[in-house]
Amino acid sequence: MLEARLLPQEADVTSVSEQPVEAATVLDDDVLTAREEAELQARYRRAADLGDTAAQGKIGTLLLRRGDLDGAEPYLRAATSAGDRAAANNLGVLLHQRGYPDEAAGWWRIAAVAGSAAAAHALGRHYRERGDEPAAEYWLRQAAETGHVLGAYALADLLEHRSDVGAERWYRAAAEHGHREATYRLARICAERGEEAEAEQWYRQAAARGHTRASLRLGTLLEERGETEQARRWYLTAAKDGDPRAACALGFLLRDAGDVDGAAEWWRRAAQEGDGQAANALGALHAQEGETQTAERWYRAALEAGDDNGAYNLGLLCAARGRVPQAEQWYRRAAYAGHREAANALAVLLLQSGDAAGAEPWFSKAAEAGSVDAAFNLGIICAGREDHAAARRWYERAAAAGHTEAALQVAMALQREGDLRAAEKHLRCAAGGGSAEAAFRLGAVLDQETAEGSAEAEEWYERAARLGHRRAQVRLGMCAARRGDSVDAARWYRLAAEAGSRNGAFNLGLLLARQGSEAEAALWWTIAAQGGHGRAALRLALLAARRGELNEARKWCDQAVECGPAEVAERAARLSDVLRQELTA
Repeated sequence: MLEARLLPQEADVTSVSEQPVEAATVLDDDVLTAREEAELQARYRRAADLGDTAAQGKIGTLLLRRGDLDGAEPYLRAATSAGDRAAANNLGVLLHQRGYPDEAAGWWRIAAVAGSAAAAHALGRHYRERGDEPAAEYWLRQAAETGHVLGAYALADLLEHRSDVGAERWYRAAAEHGHREATYRLARICAERGEEAEAEQWYRQAAARGHTRASLRLGTLLEERGETEQARRWYLTAAKDGDPRAACALGFLLRDAGDVDGAAEWWRRAAQEGDGQAANALGALHAQEGETQTAERWYRAALEAGDDNGAYNLGLLCAARGRVPQAEQWYRRAAYAGHREAANALAVLLLQSGDAAGAEPWFSKAAEAGSVDAAFNLGIICAGREDHAAARRWYERAAAAGHTEAALQVAMALQREGDLRAAEKHLRCAAGGGSAEAAFRLGAVLDQETAEGSAEAEEWYERAARLGHRRAQVRLGMCAARRGDSVDAARWYRLAAEAGSRNGAFNLGLLLARQGSEAEAALWWTIAAQGGHGRAALRLALLAARRGELNEARKWCDQAVECGPAEVAERAARLSDVLRQELTA
């Protein structure tokens, strides 16, 4: 590295050939005019030609900065021979640029021994490139301990490569002096330790200095915290700098905010830069619009970018269009690449085609890889072959990961075992996940705890009822009837009856009969009886008997005997005997 006080813009990753040339004196940071530079060069050259060592070093440095290696070398060699430390360092840089790394290292050693931190840094990098890490660490440490910022960063990078915790100290030293990449690396170390506040501070500093990945990470951190406007700002910064991941993330934020066109534009930019996730997002967007050919093109682009979701999405696209063989082909490709949801989808496809033996290994592979749906599906397969212990294990595994229907299956098993407390816990999980059956069962469990029922039980019945659960609608009708609210009771019974509930139709008939609407009651009892409701058939038999329609009454008695339950069948049989006697009298 050239030991210059006139430092250039810092690069994220530096190499020896990229290091600045050391100037022997402090120069203004402003760019000299062509005339001033020419005058300065002429003055140095005159002094150098008269044997002025300092001038020889200066003119050599100026020429080296301009890329005039042939012109610079004689002056730098002359200054070096006179003991100019900076010239020795810069001669090393020149020789390195010419392709003579070993000779360059010799001059850097001379300069480093004489106290040049820049030369020590360059020499350390030289040894690291050669794979001599002990020598590299020695010289980089020499540079870092004298306050050389790039030396501190290079030492930290070497130590991090060896998983040495000492790396943080030197990243921090370089970051505190404005080194952009060191600031970013320090932020990552803090983030990995869970120190989010300090990580954010360093990410902000790195991002403010133009570090693209820091802008991306800062955006991610802010998005996770729910600060989407700030996240969008930093994603935009990184995206404009050409980071496709930031462009992709920005697209998702814009989509969530309702700006689909803006999202598509950034996804397109990211996809064109090879971002597979963005290509998949574009494919999904076009698939939703029914533009299947365009969707397929972007899914293929995602696959070409190395994103296995592309193959999975192609499988979904083919399956939706009824192209089952092609869907299976794409699912297999993604599944063999380790895509767990593709493995589950492939297993479902095989199961639907009757190949249960072929499906189960794919379900197992998907479940072991973490697919919750696959674990649940394995539970179904095991239950189907009466392996209830294995089914229970898979259901519990899926339920633990938040699968609603799996939680319901576990709860039902616990109910069968009589463990209502444990069942209630799983029912709450399933009901909270939107399962109408779980909400109904939870209401029933809570209802059993008090003789008069409970308000919470009624709340769960109502939640299930509003999801269309017929038994819950009947229970809500019963709760209303228990309160004396016949209007609400009739409403829920009618909803259940119209949805096909025999009990709803029977209870609605009872309510109407009590209100004096016997004809309408008979209509609902007929619907219930035709659906196999024994009590409704018995009620119809009694009505017919009162009207003197004995044959009609016997017909309903026979149905009541057939449908049961036992006490209803017994009463219907006795009534049938009486009717027979009346008919034969």
